[in-house]
Amino acid sequence: MIGWLQGERIQTWEQGGRRGVVIACSGVGYEVQLTRRDQEAQTGDNCTVWIHQVQRDDGSTLYGFPQQRDRDLFRTLIAVNGVGPQMALSLLDCCSAPELVMAIIEGDLKRLTQAQGVGKRTAERIAVELRDRLGSWAPEANEASLSIVDRSDVKALPIQPDSLQELQLTLETLGYEDLEIRRAMRAVAGSSEVPEDNDSEGWLRASLRWLSESA
Repeated sequence: MIGWLQGERIQTWEQGGRRGVVIACSGVGYEVQLTRRDQEAQTGDNCTVWIHQVQRDDGSTLYGFPQQRDRDLFRTLIAVNGVGPQMALSLLDCCSAPELVMAIIEGDLKRLTQAQGVGKRTAERIAVELRDRLGSWAPEANEASLSIVDRSDVKALPIQPDSLQELQLTLETLGYEDLEIRRAMRAVAGSSEVPEDNDSEGWLRASLRWLSESA
């Protein structure tokens, strides 16, 4: 299996929505598929990429990444049921690896569904399956263990910390997970009738109504 390539970039190509480069190494030209951002970032003749190789009956496909961490994230994404190489590339093309990791950890479905081919259900599956696995990848090592009160996606919501904590504990007692709670809170905050910032009962009723409707 090919895991890394370094050589001369002799061609940039694009075909059917896919794009990449051809890298000449020791007299052999390797066709490597890249994200649009990584392809556009290629300058000069020298090219170094970390490779994920997919071998099928009809041939071999090489996917290239500028950093090993990007390749590792790509491999983590395609391990999710329903996420293939092209969808994983779309996710990495939509935002940088650190931004993608945080979007997954925080369950930011709006950000995830901006990637071509990623629907709401797939975004939910990615967030649920990978949130814990990617916790150590977050810029802040303790991000995955933070309570909902400390997470960046709810800090700006119009609710007092005490009411937020009460809401979290109540919903957790009812069996809802952190991701579901945060999704509900963002939905309530964006609705036409937002409860008062200290009305924990109002936030609870609105959250439960949204959770019931989205089930």
